Amino acid sequence: MNELQIAARAGAITDVAGIEVGHFTDTRRPTGCTVVLVRGGAVAGVDVRGAAPGTRETDLLDPCNVVNTVHAILLSGGSAWGLDAASGVMRWLESQRIGLDVGTALVPIVPAAVLFDLLVGDAHIRPDAKAGFAACQAASRQPPAEGNVGAGAGAAVGKMFGMPYAMKGGIGTASVTLDGVTVGALIACNALGDIVDPDTGALIAGARTAEGGGLRDTRRCLLRGEPPLPILAGTNTTIGVIATDAPLTKAQAKRLALMGHDGLARCINPAHTLSDGDTLFAMGTGLAGKSPGMIVLGVMAAEAVARATVRAVRSAQGMTVGELVLPGAADFPPR
Repeated sequence: MNELQIAARAGAITDVAGIEVGHFTDTRRPTGCTVVLVRGGAVAGVDVRGAAPGTRETDLLDPCNVVNTVHAILLSGGSAWGLDAASGVMRWLESQRIGLDVGTALVPIVPAAVLFDLLVGDAHIRPDAKAGFAACQAASRQPPAEGNVGAGAGAAVGKMFGMPYAMKGGIGTASVTLDGVTVGALIACNALGDIVDPDTGALIAGARTAEGGGLRDTRRCLLRGEPPLPILAGTNTTIGVIATDAPLTKAQAKRLALMGHDGLARCINPAHTLSDGDTLFAMGTGLAGKSPGMIVLGVMAAEAVARATVRAVRSAQGMTVGELVLPGAADFPPR
């Protein structure tokens, strides 16, 4: 089966009615941002499992709070600097007359999350408002590009024993459809841990051996007492968006985001660490007009997240930035 056939089988978050995706990739160094647009608005929730998140406008997604509709969600590289790209998304939405009508203006609601990619290339180059605006201009209903693009451009995985032994991460997407209802996911994988195929148990990518020619298996190394290197908090993080065309309340959207994290836990080992800021958003456009119920939606969400995470890493191409070499998953046979 070739890559196009695999992509067609995996689906994409844009299979969800009402969802558009756009990337901006900075050619000066590997970094960028990705926007998920929903012009008609969507009910949204968020669940943060990593201990070192970088986020914006997540409090308003709490079911106790009163704003019910978001218009876009931004995923960005650049660490906390990358949150600036959300203001560009707001400007673009305002130019399209999309936002919360407050009487005197339209205020677009744009939650955001960032990952840390400042160790790959020139850390002074990071996504800004222009980058967010450009990502919106590029948005479409077409299946988004995967791998070394957008928020996944500077992503790396398998950093438990240092960046010299890491591999290239990326961004990936997938969808699951059942009885006319679709759940899709878009995941930018920049995990501290290794990446595992949950269907086979095969180790896909992660920390390499000292000579760099094989995979260490971080879980087994830690369990037999090999110590990790000191790791600065927040220098990793997997972020993503789950979307469905089923109708959701804010409480249900939060629950869907929470259940979606099961997909990360199946693929990333270890996941949700003190040095990751793992954050998943969930949104419902309601355009399907029906739902299979929250249990089934949650299973679909976790499955879409797992498939998208695997695709993020399998789609990533190896790169060399200065003295840093980050091989891709294709450079190593699965274990």
